[in-house]
Amino acid sequence: MFDIHCHILPCVDDGSGSMIDSVEMAELAVCSGTGGIIATPHCNVPGAFENFWSAEFDAKVKELNDILLKRNIPVTVYPGQEIFAYGDIIERIKNNELITLNNSGYLLVEFDFSVSERELFKYIQSITAEGYVPIVAHPERYFLFGEAPETVRGIRSAGALVQVNSSSIMGNFGYYPEHAASYFLANQLADFVASDAHSQYSRTPDLFQVHEIICENYSYEYADLLLDENPLKVINNKEIR
Repeated sequence: MFDIHCHILPCVDDGSGSMIDSVEMAELAVCSGTGGIIATPHCNVPGAFENFWSAEFDAKVKELNDILLKRNIPVTVYPGQEIFAYGDIIERIKNNELITLNNSGYLLVEFDFSVSERELFKYIQSITAEGYVPIVAHPERYFLFGEAPETVRGIRSAGALVQVNSSSIMGNFGYYPEHAASYFLANQLADFVASDAHSQYSRTPDLFQVHEIICENYSYEYADLLLDENPLKVINNKEIR
């Protein structure tokens, strides 16, 4: 499996608090069957985590991979960001302040939980107009989709892909996110399931359980598509139909 949304880089946001935590998160991910992780620190968040990409972030990814290699932990960490929809995202990509997932054509984009449909479409259209593919992070947690999960069909038609959190599927965020996530899965409106892991203790990078749930309730093929095939296409910058 491959995890396209994980806060595994140490000491940059509300995820891993140290390199030790990051290594333990990686070990847990490997034990659950994950072979690749895209590090997606929160960024572009006004007043909180700006985290514009720099040589420091490149160095953190390299350092983590070097440690994992030395400890024979068979997982690769790739560069990425969870970009908060604020300001001129495209201009910041051109300035190398914001980056795509593993230098692909895919962007992981997060919105305010109370985002309006109009604002969401505005950003999707601006991103697709530049030739990028927006992956909307955990839309099941936004009030818009919690109340009307069928609305997600519109953003998919506009060119966005949908990433669901494993914790939402397991009910850890409450009724509405679980209900919306179930609707997305039942109607094959999800394109990825990712951990959105923040630590090795809660909201972990363990994807084994959610893989089993999707296999049992839907199909092995769909679980494989969401957790393996599509994420690997992002890493390799291949088209997702």
